[in-house]
Amino acid sequence: MNLVSQAFRMLHKFLRQLRSALLLLLLMLLIFSRFFDFGCTAMRKFAAENRLSFFITAMRESRLIFITGTDTGVGKTVLSAMLLSHLRAGGCHALGLKPFCSGARADVDLLRAVQARELTREEINPFYFPEPVAPLVAARRHRRKIKLADVLTHVTHVARLCECLVIEGAGGLLVPLGSDFTTLELITRLGCEVIIVSRNKLGTINHTLLTVQALRQHRHTSSKSVKLVLMSGQSWDLSCNSNPHVLAEFLPSVQIFTLPFLGRNCSAPGAIKSAAKKMKKTLARLLQ
Repeated sequence: MNLVSQAFRMLHKFLRQLRSALLLLLLMLLIFSRFFDFGCTAMRKFAAENRLSFFITAMRESRLIFITGTDTGVGKTVLSAMLLSHLRAGGCHALGLKPFCSGARADVDLLRAVQARELTREEINPFYFPEPVAPLVAARRHRRKIKLADVLTHVTHVARLCECLVIEGAGGLLVPLGSDFTTLELITRLGCEVIIVSRNKLGTINHTLLTVQALRQHRHTSSKSVKLVLMSGQSWDLSCNSNPHVLAEFLPSVQIFTLPFLGRNCSAPGAIKSAAKKMKKTLARLLQ
C-alpha cells in the first residue's frame, strides 16, 4: 500500500508540473501573438476574448461549485457552509470562497470557521466593501475598479490548493460585480457547476424560473450541471407544499432539493456541523 500511495503522489506531482508547463507555454503564445502579427485572426480573437477562462476549464484539477441565489438573504452562506462541512468531514480537502461581500462580514467568518481557518479573511473575501450595497456601487464609492480577470486569477489560485472549491456568490445572477461583468459572466468564465438557492415561500416560482432561464440562455449548456435547493424558513405559507412540485413540472431536467428550517441560530459553526450531519444523505445526493 505504501508503494501504491507513493506512486500516486509522484503521479500527482508530475501532473501538477505538466500543468504549470502548459500554462507557461499558453501564456507565452498569447503574449507573442499580441505583439507579432502571424496573420492568425483566430489566435488574436482567442487571446482577447478568452484569456484565462480556457486554462481554468481545461487545466484545473479541483471541482468548482458555485452557489448563487434568486436574491440576497436566501440561505447561500448556510448551504455553502454545510457543503464545506460535509465535504471535509468525508475526507475531501474542500475550501470555500466568497469573493464579493458588502456590509457585515459574518458570512466570511462562518466560512472561515467551517474550513478550520485554513484561509485568511482576505483570501476568502478579496473584494470587500463596508457599505451594504451592490459591489459595483460600493467599488465606485471607493474609486476602485474590479476586473473580471483579477477575480478569475484569485479563484484559480485557491482552486489549486484543494480538491473541491465552493464559491458563494453575492446576491443573484445579475448583480453587477464590476463595470462590465455580473455574477453570470463570472460563472460562465469559470465553467463550473451551479447550485441555485431559493426561498421556499410564495413568489419563489417566478424568481427561480427567471434565474434558471437566465443561466441557460447565457451559458448555452444543459441543465445537468445546475441544481436547485429550496430553503425552508421559520414562517410557512400554503405555497411551501406546492412549490417543489410546480418547479419540478417546469424544470424537469433540474434536480430539486428541499431543506427544512434549520433553526434561528443555524449560522453558528457548531449548528452548521450538526445540520450537515443530519442532512448527510441529502448533501451527498446534491454533490453527486
